[in-house]
Amino acid sequence: MKARLIHALSGRLAVAWLMVLFVLPRILVAMMDVAPVSDALWYFSRARGVAAGLGYSEDGVPTAYWPPGWPLALSGLFLVFGASIAVVKIFNLLCATLTAWLTLDLGRRLFQSEVAGRTALLLLAVYPNSIGYVPLALTEVFYTTLLLAGTWLLVAARSPTRMAVAGLAFGFSMLVKAQSLLVVPMIFAIDGLREGAKVRHLAGALLRCTAVLTLAIAVVAPWTWRNFQLFGELVPVSTNGGMTLLTGNNPSARGGYTENDPLVTTLSRSVATQLKDDREAGARARQWIRENPGTFVTRMPLKLFRLWAPDGEAEWAFQEGYRGYEEYRLGFRAVRVLNQLYYASLLLGFAWAGVLLFSRRATISSAAIDWWALPYAIAFFPSVIAVVFSGQSRFHYPAMPFVAMACGWLLTRDRSFAPNRRVQGRLG
Repeated sequence: MKARLIHALSGRLAVAWLMVLFVLPRILVAMMDVAPVSDALWYFSRARGVAAGLGYSEDGVPTAYWPPGWPLALSGLFLVFGASIAVVKIFNLLCATLTAWLTLDLGRRLFQSEVAGRTALLLLAVYPNSIGYVPLALTEVFYTTLLLAGTWLLVAARSPTRMAVAGLAFGFSMLVKAQSLLVVPMIFAIDGLREGAKVRHLAGALLRCTAVLTLAIAVVAPWTWRNFQLFGELVPVSTNGGMTLLTGNNPSARGGYTENDPLVTTLSRSVATQLKDDREAGARARQWIRENPGTFVTRMPLKLFRLWAPDGEAEWAFQEGYRGYEEYRLGFRAVRVLNQLYYASLLLGFAWAGVLLFSRRATISSAAIDWWALPYAIAFFPSVIAVVFSGQSRFHYPAMPFVAMACGWLLTRDRSFAPNRRVQGRLG
């Protein structure tokens, strides 16, 4: 079976067919009329307000409650094409298509195998939850593209210009998810270890990392200055950090997002007093953690379980926003079950590939650590965030192309063709 898979993916037209396989189901799903609800509605409304000249505000009051990157990106599109969910769908479809190519090329670079990259693209192409996000006005599709693009620019970097563009990409990704700043040091840490942790190479990686981080922070700086003028305090990106911490750390929380606990429900929540409210939420969360350190630690595995065990959460948006959901409920449920089985297979493959790679039972290069470690660093990133805050399944969405890359290598590791030797160089 492996030989047949490799043979099928080795053809000259294989990439073209894989791209068709990736794009076609996403076009079909994008044709479904799914109204934005919950978070998606909030983002859509903020984008529409910015496009209408109302600024980033809620009920006429300027806000920074959630990161502005996604609404700001949409508002630019709305200014040109008009505010509609159709614009969101088309933009998501374009982002997803770019994600497909980036998955292909990063897969071949990280694992030095063309067929591994193509297999990664195949695995992502038929992943139902990935398909289901395209018609939704949520951050996941856009953010995943930014994450992959910034990573690709650093891994494939051959000039200061590309590294500068990577800094810009990661800067804008911070405006979507502020914690994206952590990804850059992880990438350069892997690069610094690829040649045996030589001092000169580590120093060079640190210098380049600092340059990229400086550019990324420079992208965020105008928004931070806007917030300082608005609130009179330093608010780097958003004012929801305290509330996010509290909804994951309270007496009722069991690893997931829990907003019905009295610690949360008794908190004043107003756009006009959002900074004060968020500060109070953070204080309540930290106090609960100080008073219950054992419970905080023992809930960490539950948070990781909530983050990584379930999948297929895109169905929730269809359940709330698609009028035909009840008519086709059994079909949606069946897809959800199949998706969960498929997702579990990907995770098992990802774990087994990690065992082989980190135990040195499989050799891709002579280095103890090489670019093949990057997918595991990317998966580590949301895990660290989750054990502090809360585990929510949609937060593993951006890591799934990297999971597919490792699984692509695992499925084809006995034979690879056209190894991409360009990946042997260091960053810069």
